[in-house]
This record gives sequence, structure tokens and C-alpha cells, in this order.
Amino acid sequence: MPELSPRDRVRTALARRVPDRVPKIAGFTPAVQEAFERATGADDPAAYFGWEVRGVGFRGPEALGNFSAYHPDLPAGASCTEYGVAHVPGSFHHFTRMRHPLAGATSLAELEAYPWPDLTPAYRHAHLEAEVEAWHRAGFYVQGGVGHIYEDAWQITSMPKLLTDFVQAPAQAAYVLDRITEDRLFMARRLAEARCDGLGTGDDVGMQDRMMMSPATWRQWFRPRWARVFRAAKEVNPDLQIMYHSDGMIEPIIPDLLEIGLDVLNPVQPECMDPAALKRQYGDRLAFWGTIGTQTTMPFGTPDEVRRVVRERVETVGAGGGLLIAPTHVLEPDVPWANVVALFEAVEEYGVYR
Repeated sequence: MPELSPRDRVRTALARRVPDRVPKIAGFTPAVQEAFERATGADDPAAYFGWEVRGVGFRGPEALGNFSAYHPDLPAGASCTEYGVAHVPGSFHHFTRMRHPLAGATSLAELEAYPWPDLTPAYRHAHLEAEVEAWHRAGFYVQGGVGHIYEDAWQITSMPKLLTDFVQAPAQAAYVLDRITEDRLFMARRLAEARCDGLGTGDDVGMQDRMMMSPATWRQWFRPRWARVFRAAKEVNPDLQIMYHSDGMIEPIIPDLLEIGLDVLNPVQPECMDPAALKRQYGDRLAFWGTIGTQTTMPFGTPDEVRRVVRERVETVGAGGGLLIAPTHVLEPDVPWANVVALFEAVEEYGVYR
């Protein structure tokens, strides 16, 4: 098979056809990035390892809303997102502690008065067309991300409030979710207009062995909102490949995601779902991005075990195409550098289609 460009390799794989080789990517935490730089003398792991995907996104706001009334006592070093979620430095690596600005809200009026962000000014997205075109000229697959609905909502309101509001104050829950969904719709349309190849969406709604909420609750509150986002993007660009991310076990809603237009499931956490079984069940309709465990294989396996798992994923999930191989989360500081090297060496060795 002739060698494909990185873009064509990913597009082919995610369209469930056979590329020349399995595409790959990873995400590094700061500690792993430092290990990479020490070991290689390079500073760009995407270029060094030949990752085929590049990302684009909206620029941040020129100024944040005024959240001082919601966070009157933030310590030094804390920061806020544009949705007003405060992040206070923690004591373990890159992790922070969240403060939820609307955790105490009790009325729709309070939600309506909140300083919600505005993603529509041109300076936030006018660059997208040129940036996507530049990456395409360089031969790369381009994914744009719209972010989350559930995760942003609970981070703004707190998880206890949002889940309680589903039952006791549904109008408040709907208001928050609809405000966020409108942002996701605008982002999805603009990224599709800019001719991204893929659209990253999703919410973490899975735990280790079950969903974080009942499938019926997800279908009531999130399926219709994500369906609007998927539909809006594909109305602009029918060839756009839509990815949905959720850690954990989300098998009950995979059929729902397929029904609303999903193309790619991420990250297919093997500690929670069997990647090979999902391939057998859904591989004629769904591609898979991830599958290499970051709770097991990457931090605790030997390099030989990493290679074995990569080969197994290529031979099962990658059979007939449909796989972009990657760790299922960013690589944390406890991942040995030798395992990172083994991962990408194994993809190069076993990931060639003959």
C-alpha cells in the first residue's frame, strides 16, 4: 500500500477503512513533557513521534467577566475560567481544587444575572480558517474541540446542585445546560465552516463499572443537546468526523450516540470496557480513538507489556481499519519514559497494514 499523508491516514482510519498504518497520538502532562525533553533534546513530541493530528480552537476572551462576587477570597495563584470556575493550586503535581461559582444559586434570576461568556466576537474565531488551511497544507488531520456540556455545567454549579436540580429545580438545570449548549452550537458551526476534519465533543459520564447517572437521565438531559450540536456541525460539513469523549463505562449509551451521528468513540478505557468486544459489536458503524490504558498498562506495565498490548489492539480493534491508537488520558508523572518509547516503537512495528 502506498504511504498516505498524515491527514489521509487519519481520515481513512476513522472512516473505518484500511490506511497504510495505524495513526497515533498522545497527551503529556508537564512532568512527562520534561522527561521527553531530557531524553530527546527536542521540545515538540508531536513532530518527534510523528503524530498525525493537530488541534485548533477558539481563542480566550480579552477579559474575563467580573466573578469577584462569586469568589471573594481566592488565594494567590488561583485562576478563573471564562465560565467563572475558580482553580486553586493543589498539592499534587498539576491538579487544582475547583470552586463552583453558582453552587449557592437558588433562582432563575440569579442564573440569568450571571456574567456568562461571549464566544461570538470575531477575534475569538476569525483565525480558524487560516490555521486549518495551514495545517492542511502541511499534510495534517485537523481536529477542533467544542468542549463539554455536562462537565461545564457541574463545574459552574457544583455536581450536587446540578444533579439535584434535575429533580427539584429542572428549569434551573435546563437554563444552565441551554446556555452552554448555545456556545457549543456556535463553536461547532464555526469549526465546521473552517473545514476541520474532526470535531471533538464529549462529557465524562462514566465511572469504572457503570455510568455516573442512569442512561435514562443522560437521554433526557444530554442526548437531545448533543444531537443538536452534531446536527449543526454536519449541516455545515457533512464529511466532518465527530468524536465523543467519555472516560469510564458508557456502553448503555453507545447506541444513542450512533443514532445521533457519532463517528468516533474516545478514549475506550480498557479497564472499563473491552475494546475488542466493542469493535466486534460496533466496528461496522464506529471508529475508536485510544484503547491503551493509563490506569494499568502505561504506568504499571513493562515496556514488553506495552508492546504486547499495542499489538493486541492493532490486531483486534484495528482489524480492517477504524483505530487511532493513543493512551486513554494524558500520560501522568508515574508513567516510565521507557513505556512511552515502547508505545510508539510498537505502533511503528505492529501498526503497518500489509
